[in-house]
Amino acid sequence: MKVLFLCGGVGKRMFPLREDKLLTKFMGKSLLEYQVEKAREAGFNEFVVIANPMNIEKIQDIMENIPGIRTEFALQEQPLGIADALQKASRLLSEEVIVVNPNDVFESQAYVGLMKESQRKSAASYMIGYQVREYFPGGYLVVDEENRLKRIVEKPPKGEEPSNLVNILVHLHTDVDKLLRYVAVARSSRDDIYECALDNMVKDGYKIEVVPYSEFWSAIKYPWHILRIVRYFLDRSEPRVSSAARISARATIEGKVIIEDNVRVLENAVIRGPAYIGANSIIGNNVLVRDYSHIGADCVVGYSTEVKGSYVGDRCWFHSNYIGDSIIADGCSFGAGTVLANFRFDEGSISVRVDGEVVDTGLDKLGAMIGENSK
Repeated sequence: MKVLFLCGGVGKRMFPLREDKLLTKFMGKSLLEYQVEKAREAGFNEFVVIANPMNIEKIQDIMENIPGIRTEFALQEQPLGIADALQKASRLLSEEVIVVNPNDVFESQAYVGLMKESQRKSAASYMIGYQVREYFPGGYLVVDEENRLKRIVEKPPKGEEPSNLVNILVHLHTDVDKLLRYVAVARSSRDDIYECALDNMVKDGYKIEVVPYSEFWSAIKYPWHILRIVRYFLDRSEPRVSSAARISARATIEGKVIIEDNVRVLENAVIRGPAYIGANSIIGNNVLVRDYSHIGADCVVGYSTEVKGSYVGDRCWFHSNYIGDSIIADGCSFGAGTVLANFRFDEGSISVRVDGEVVDTGLDKLGAMIGENSK
């Protein structure tokens, strides 16, 4: 069975971060590589990737350098949604396929659950459902007493959710041709033709089983969601310090800290984990890195800088700065004395304007989101 990764979308809500979410590196590897690992843990090694003109070359380079898998590629010229992606990739799909949004981070148990349910029951499709405790701007599932899908309500207003069960796009379809026939005739003025096709299948009597999933799950819809993913990876990692790193005897390393090859940690620096320091980076004199911070490769964290609870990409430079609860893309440089404040005077929740809409982050601490090569 093939796994179809939907990589053709454009994340407008991730502004000012321009890099594709799948290409974002966590602890030295792209999110795409982690997604392949999760699928392989569940026994899958055949992939179809639908990409867009801006990311297809980078994705091909990553996938073709992962040993032990077979990957085919299709191009989605415009970000026209899941239905269009399925149609563009249709010639590469076999009878059964698992359709995945790889921008969602989840455990391999999602794949395992789908496969077990497909062996236990007979249905046209199987989809992952996740119970949420707070509002999520996604699709909500209405099911019957046997966990069969009755309908999908896409992005209802807050307070009008029909259930607490969210649709996670890890779907197993047993008959691709049938699915594509429904996709071809579905109509909607919104970007939900795929969901409408599934609704129409249910109305015509086809069974779609919703498989409960309760392990870790997080979507990456906004830049601050990256901080949650940093926590996920650090919590599941073991501490290690490369033998090729050079650490001053007068530096302090505490807690779960991961230090990669050729890192230099200078006198009086403190790294208090959980924290990650990427290859070839320098942690300078009197620097403090703490509380779920991620420093990418080839960075210089210069004298008297504090990095707290932040994601820092590759090739970033700092000097006497405070970086609190921030997301900083590759290639950024900060002048001496720059402070990224992270806390409102009234201690309230922080809102951010995204694509013309004010979004409540639900966070009481959030600093800056800075796009690549900013100086």
